[in-house]
Amino acid sequence: MPIDTGWVELVRDRSDPGAVTVLVNGVPSSHVELGDPTWLEFEYMQQMAAVVDVLPPGPLDAVHLGAGACSLPRWLDARRPGSRQIAVDVDAALLTLVRAWFDLPRSPRLRLRPGDARARLTELPDSSADLVVRDVFAGDRTPSDLGTREFVEEVARVLRPGGVYLANCADRPPLELARAEMATIRAVLPGAALVSEPGMLRGRRYGNLVLIGTRSGQGDLDLADPGLARTLRSLPVPTRLLRGPELDAFVGSAAPLADPPDPQTPPAVGSEHAP
Repeated sequence: MPIDTGWVELVRDRSDPGAVTVLVNGVPSSHVELGDPTWLEFEYMQQMAAVVDVLPPGPLDAVHLGAGACSLPRWLDARRPGSRQIAVDVDAALLTLVRAWFDLPRSPRLRLRPGDARARLTELPDSSADLVVRDVFAGDRTPSDLGTREFVEEVARVLRPGGVYLANCADRPPLELARAEMATIRAVLPGAALVSEPGMLRGRRYGNLVLIGTRSGQGDLDLADPGLARTLRSLPVPTRLLRGPELDAFVGSAAPLADPPDPQTPPAVGSEHAP
């Protein structure tokens, strides 16, 4: 079926009629278990869910940049009743279809907003979210403007004290993008960590890493909680949590990413380019 960004297709699992994979331009974009919103098929979503489960109990205000079929918002609504969520996607037609196809929570529990992820983020009030999730892709890459320090500063503005930022980063060996994005996140949100399948850390394959950012010393997310590391190790595909010195070693000399200079801004007086 045509959508604004190309083509969407639903594929049912022959062994489980309630399991639906949503393909966008031939690439798996989302997986929905029609009868069980708490089931998350994609490994990186299981990892994100493990992190969210460490937060104090109760409803959350969440922003999802990259809605797809809203698998994670469905999970959060089921796990934490009373949560209020916003899901943003650049493809308005896709949002209309998934609202019609799947049993999504209704507003104000889940509001769907078409538009550019960064532009929509700038519209949100200060300190209005407990959780911001970035899961945006153009093909197999996240748009570069959603990985810069300026973008993460917008995320930090929207997060409440104690809020958590989760970013899905797809990368391939030698993981240069993940290292740079992690350097960027912790430059703004110093309570940082990374979740990854060990084979990816050893440079064996392309895949997804979950990057975590919180305000150090202000958070309700205890990254040192042994229960979190234990849960991540017990997932169907066991994963590791890197923090502290291990995260330092992973990031290495990677520098934070920045927005390109505004071409309308004149060079500063006294710069090395001045005559």
